[in-house]
Amino acid sequence: MIASFAMLHRLYLHPKMLIESCFSLIRGENGDFFFRLGGILTFVNCWDVKWSMTVQNLFTFAKLVALVIIILTGVVQLCYGQTQHFNFEGSESDITKIALSFYSGLFAYNGWNYLNFVIEELKILTSENLPRAIFISCILVTVVYTFTVVAFHTTLSVAEVLGAEAVAVTFADSLYGSMAWVMPVFVAMSTYGGVNGILFTSSRLFYAGAEQGQMPRILAMIQVKHLTPAPAVIAMALLSILYLCSSDIYALINYVGFATWLAIGLAVACLPYLRWKQPNLARPIKVHLIFPIIYIIATIFITVVPMMADPVGTGFGALIIATGVPVYLIFIYWENKPKAIRHAIDGATRTLQKMFVVVPAEKTM
Repeated sequence: MIASFAMLHRLYLHPKMLIESCFSLIRGENGDFFFRLGGILTFVNCWDVKWSMTVQNLFTFAKLVALVIIILTGVVQLCYGQTQHFNFEGSESDITKIALSFYSGLFAYNGWNYLNFVIEELKILTSENLPRAIFISCILVTVVYTFTVVAFHTTLSVAEVLGAEAVAVTFADSLYGSMAWVMPVFVAMSTYGGVNGILFTSSRLFYAGAEQGQMPRILAMIQVKHLTPAPAVIAMALLSILYLCSSDIYALINYVGFATWLAIGLAVACLPYLRWKQPNLARPIKVHLIFPIIYIIATIFITVVPMMADPVGTGFGALIIATGVPVYLIFIYWENKPKAIRHAIDGATRTLQKMFVVVPAEKTM
C-alpha cells in the first residue's frame, strides 16, 4: 500500500520514471522524495500499528527476494569458476581505519538492537522469546549477508564494490541485461523498509524514556483513537529530517555509529555492575557475564580507536549525545523551576495533547 502511495504517479506515467526515482533515491539526490517518503511512513506509523507491520513485512520480503536472487546468481558464477576477485590485494592494515570501518559494517547488523525497543509490542512475552528472536535473526542476517558479499565478488572487484553507488545495482547491470531494472526497485523497497523499521522501533525508545521520566511527558502519550505513540513517532520523524542536512552518507553513519555504540556500550557496562551491587534483582532474561564483558571490550575498541582516525566524525557523534543533556536538565533534572517556566511547559504539553488528541497510556498489571 505504501509503495503504491509513494510512487503511484511515477508508475502510472511510465515505468522508466519509477526506475529513475529509485536511482535518485539510491544516490541520495532526490531530497524532496525523501521528505515525502518520510511523511507517508510517519502517517502510517501514527495511524495503525498493523499498517506499519504490513509495510515492514512487505519490504522485508522484497529485500530477502533480492538477496536470494543475488546469492543464487553468485552460486552460478562460482560454478563457472569466477573466483578471480577473491584475494586480499590492497587490504588496509591501519588499525584505526579498520576500527572506523566497523561502523559501516555494524550498521547493517543493528537490527538486533532495535528489537529490544519493541518488547511491549510482543503479544506473547516470555523470557525465551526475545533472546530467541535476537539469536535467530543475527545468525540469519550474518549468513545471508556473507553469502551476498561472496556473490558480489564473483563479478565485481574490490575497487568496483567500493566505487559503486549501490553495489546490488552495479552487480545487476553487469549480469542481468534487460532485467537489471528490477534491482533498483528492490533496493529502493529495502530502503523504505529500513526507514519504516527504524521509525517504528526508535519511536518506542522515546516513548519508554518518557514513561520513565527521562524525556518530556508528551512523548509517553498515545493517540486516543488509533492507540499509537503519535508524538514519539513525529518527534522521531523530525529528528530524522535533521539528518538529511548531511549529504555524506558515510560521515552520517560514522556520526550515528559512534553515538550508538558508545550509548549501547555504557548500557551494557551496567550489567556487571548491577550483578555485583544488586545480585538479588529479578532478572527474567539472564546471560553469562562473559558475554557483556566481551561486548564491552569490543565497544571500547570501536569507540576509542576511531577517535584517532576520525576525531571530527567521532566528535560529532559525541555532540549528538550531548544534545540530550539540555533537554534532560531543563525538563527532568531541574525540579524547582520558576512558576512561569512550569506553566509554559504545561501549556505546551496541553496544546500538543489537543493537537494530536493524545492522553497518557493506562498500564494494566
